[in-house]
Amino acid sequence: MAGCVLALLPSAWTHAAAADRLGTTAQAPAGEVAVVFGAGLWNGRPTPYLARRLDAAAELYRTGKVRVVLVTGDNSRTEYDEPNAMRAYLTGHGVPGDRIVSDFAGFDTWDSCVRAKKIFGVDRAVLISQGFHIRRAVALCEAAGVDSYGIGVDDEHDATWYYGGTREVFAAGKAALDAAFKPEPRFLGPKEQGVSRALAALAD
Repeated sequence: MAGCVLALLPSAWTHAAAADRLGTTAQAPAGEVAVVFGAGLWNGRPTPYLARRLDAAAELYRTGKVRVVLVTGDNSRTEYDEPNAMRAYLTGHGVPGDRIVSDFAGFDTWDSCVRAKKIFGVDRAVLISQGFHIRRAVALCEAAGVDSYGIGVDDEHDATWYYGGTREVFAAGKAALDAAFKPEPRFLGPKEQGVSRALAALAD
């Protein structure tokens, strides 16, 4: 029993950290930046799960809740490019290309959060993911220094959804270690001005 309690402590932490920082696109506070986490590609296009995240980001942009969208995902090999697929989807749904900034080294949630803060200079953001993942995303981005509000998009409770929920129990353990020890991302690199330039252009 003690082992079960210990195993569930990281999940309890993510729920507590995000408890008052979750809502819908309609409830999201107005801000400057939305962060969309990658969720896989099918034949070079966003999976249905990722498409729903991007739909939420497009809605936030159309309603004026955010002004810039940071898409963060995996581009570790030439034949797999989540950020550019996400960009193409968003531009096809009405978000101007100069309002989209790409992070090509968002290999996991912690890396995406740290890079949003350290590389792209994001201090406050609306995070978009599925409901089973958004609490961990908020908890990790808060630990990385990003004041965060999370939107967990609705999805059919299919096999993928149940797999994602089960996986979160184990992923929460890594998340707790990341938050405690704050490791450097797999790739950090130099600072990028994409977000600040996009926001400055809007102010001109």
